[in-house]
Amino acid sequence: MSIKPRKSGAAQKFMYMSASVALGLSLFASTSASAERNEYTNKKPSFEFGLITDIQYCDCDEAGVRYYRNSISKLQEATAELNQHDLKFTVQMGDMIDRNLDSFNTILPYFNKIEGPKYNVLGNHDFAVPTDQVIDILDMKNQYYDFAEKGWRFVVLDTNDLSLYANEPGSAKYQQAEKMYNQLKASGAKNAQTWNGGVSSEQMTWLHNVLKKSAKKNEKVVVIGHHPVYPANEHNAWNDADITRELESAGNVVAYFNGHNHAGNYNEKNGIKYVTFQGMLDTPDTNAYSVIQVFKDRLEIDGFGREPDRIIKVNTIHKHDQEQNEHAEH
Repeated sequence: MSIKPRKSGAAQKFMYMSASVALGLSLFASTSASAERNEYTNKKPSFEFGLITDIQYCDCDEAGVRYYRNSISKLQEATAELNQHDLKFTVQMGDMIDRNLDSFNTILPYFNKIEGPKYNVLGNHDFAVPTDQVIDILDMKNQYYDFAEKGWRFVVLDTNDLSLYANEPGSAKYQQAEKMYNQLKASGAKNAQTWNGGVSSEQMTWLHNVLKKSAKKNEKVVVIGHHPVYPANEHNAWNDADITRELESAGNVVAYFNGHNHAGNYNEKNGIKYVTFQGMLDTPDTNAYSVIQVFKDRLEIDGFGREPDRIIKVNTIHKHDQEQNEHAEH
């Protein structure tokens, strides 16, 4: 399969600028972003994968910046591009639909035209039915899971695990979610929103064990969820601080990827890059998706449409390596 040449980040950004501003920024681009890319010239990636979030299809009239029916043509456009790349897999980071169970019947055939393995993440809008039924519809092996590829481990969380929409009213998890939400609401937390959710203690234990085993294998890790966890934002998972502490304690997490906040976001804390990818749904005709090239020392995000290009350098220290170094010193 042929690989389509990558466009430059500058070229993509100039589409949204006037000619005069583009000319003025060209000098800056040549000495910053392009210079950073030149640092890695002639180095081929180990592999690459596709990433899409917040397709949020519905046979519904537009509302504000949300153009529900247009998600079909955008997904078709993204599929055509993704299929030009030799992708190891594609990740769909949640909110494939906006509402209505039959929306899955319409959008899934389009999504399935993306070639190669596909991994799904659960989003808050996907719960037209409870969790176990959504898992069956999306052919997921579990609501949270992990997989490995050439020295990298990808850990998929379910940030809807404790929520008021994914669990049957009166169930144990619904009651836990209600308690967590009420405590946040009482404290005035900005993420105390009913369209957010949290990670259960069982899932946190699972995450801890996966990261611990991964560190012993000297794997680099990308954690993926639907809700952001950093920086503080009204879209964040309810127990975002608990999640970030767990990621930091592992010592080998390179990045956390998520959707949910359609405007996108980016920040870094204690060596971990937190990337909120922009939603495909928003705007009448401008798309948003990415191809991510994976190297031993970095991730290169090639953004399409509204999604910007980024280079994420690996600067984490494996706890296993650190312990070996400390032992050698003594």
